[in-house]
Amino acid sequence: MPPRSGRGAPATVPRVLHPVGRLPAAVYWRRRLLLLAGVLVVLGGASWLAVTLIAGRDSAASSASGPRPVPALERVVPSFAGIATTPPPLVTAVTPAGAPAADALAASDAPSPVAGGPCTDDMIGLEVRTPASAAAASKPTFELVVTNLSAVPCVRALDKGLQEMQLLDGSGNRIWGSNDCFPEQSSDLRTLAPGEAVSLPLVWGGLTSEPTCTSPRSVPPPGNYVVRGRLDTKSSPDAPFALS
Repeated sequence: MPPRSGRGAPATVPRVLHPVGRLPAAVYWRRRLLLLAGVLVVLGGASWLAVTLIAGRDSAASSASGPRPVPALERVVPSFAGIATTPPPLVTAVTPAGAPAADALAASDAPSPVAGGPCTDDMIGLEVRTPASAAAASKPTFELVVTNLSAVPCVRALDKGLQEMQLLDGSGNRIWGSNDCFPEQSSDLRTLAPGEAVSLPLVWGGLTSEPTCTSPRSVPPPGNYVVRGRLDTKSSPDAPFALS
């Protein structure tokens, strides 16, 4: 039985290569070529995408493991961190020869004493004068000497209540104080001329005492002592004194 032609006829190689239909054969060939071109475009795009992904993964891995490329600007202009800087040399202030020292300048800025004003502690000298030695239980006389050391006359209160003398032993223990048992009061405001010295005598009774004058009083034993004087807020150096 011969093969049937028409729409239900089976496809054969000659029939595929030489399509037959109601349209011209060229139309069928153009359709096949367009379909084939589309398939090739899809396959080519998929291949390009796969190659791009693989190349990007390799580039990221090499960037993480390898050194960072130097930017073009840094190859031309060096960074400030790479430039070695030399610290500036230390400059020591040097006072020119013959220039006044800072302490001298400070002293020169201090106000000058005013004539007829009060004698401050800085303007007066204070010392105690004692006999070199005295017999135990005797009554030696001590002197508190106040001297105006300034170049102007000044006024200082020499009241009895502002004067004090103390006897201390070699260990610094207080043995006697002039204001312990018989404190005296007086008003003595004096003008001291420049260089003038005023002697304020005081007789010691030869017995020990303490500030409340309630402890029994006794004669200090022979030995070496010092006498320290005070005029209000000004204290004198210690003066040596011995009992024999």
